[in-house]
Amino acid sequence: MHRACHKVHILWAQHQVHHTSEDFNMGVGIRQSVLQGWCGFIFYLPLALAIPPAQFVMHHQFSYLYMFWIHTEAIKSLGPLEYILNTPSHHRVHHGSNKYCLDVNYGGVLIIWDRLFGTFRPETDKVEIVYGLIYNQPSFNPLYLQGFYTGYVVEKVRKFTAFSDKLKAVFYGPSWEPGTPRLGDEDMKVDILPREKYDIYLPTWCNVYLVSHYAIVLYGFFELAGRYMGMTPISVLIFVFYIISSLTIIGMLFDNSKYAPVLEVIRCSALAFLTRTVIGTSPLGTTLQVFYVVSAMFWCLNILKLLEIKKAQKVE
Repeated sequence: MHRACHKVHILWAQHQVHHTSEDFNMGVGIRQSVLQGWCGFIFYLPLALAIPPAQFVMHHQFSYLYMFWIHTEAIKSLGPLEYILNTPSHHRVHHGSNKYCLDVNYGGVLIIWDRLFGTFRPETDKVEIVYGLIYNQPSFNPLYLQGFYTGYVVEKVRKFTAFSDKLKAVFYGPSWEPGTPRLGDEDMKVDILPREKYDIYLPTWCNVYLVSHYAIVLYGFFELAGRYMGMTPISVLIFVFYIISSLTIIGMLFDNSKYAPVLEVIRCSALAFLTRTVIGTSPLGTTLQVFYVVSAMFWCLNILKLLEIKKAQKVE
């Protein structure tokens, strides 16, 4: 399944979410596509003919737990275990966008499969690994990162007139072009050099504002995770919409999107109303309501150009 996600364009459109980070840390381990699971079942479902589902679920989860910790630059080598297990060193190569890093080290727990099938490549000190996509689309907007590449696949399909080329644009490799092999021409692939990472420099008060709102969203997520079984489906959907929209707007504020202030006014106003309706006039409810009202008023002033955000200067 993992190998197909790198070699089938429409599957890569989902899996690329996991590769968009320009840093390599354990947060990347949970940076996943919301749609990839709907593709993965095609590969996993036939296993039910031979493996009891309970055993599959258990091993599948252990596999994901193992793969979480190998997303790190802190561990350089595991010695002899490097010959058998997929390690941080091997997985750093898999996540690189350098030419020598492309389409190698697919293993989850074991690296022996890559050694057997010729897709293994060791890490080298001679090349600095550059993380992220080859043609990076940096953003802090999670909704954009989830969907922008699918839009690119659609554009690629539409530019061809032959139906066979349209199918190939979907099911061949991401680098495929007419007249090239299924996975594209190796000589045409770009060798990425070290580049400046996408970063935003905001004033301290703005960072505090965003972290404060994010903390409330994170608290809401844990509340939903603990109580959703006792909630109505409509309540769960409202909660999910609140979390996704909040994270998206926070990301847009980081990206300095021109639409972000208006959306933040709408979000904070709606949350002020919902807080009063759901929590009532308790101390917590009143505090949250005042917090959201003040936040909405601030962004209203910003929209009216009565209060400008001055970006912090990058310190070299």
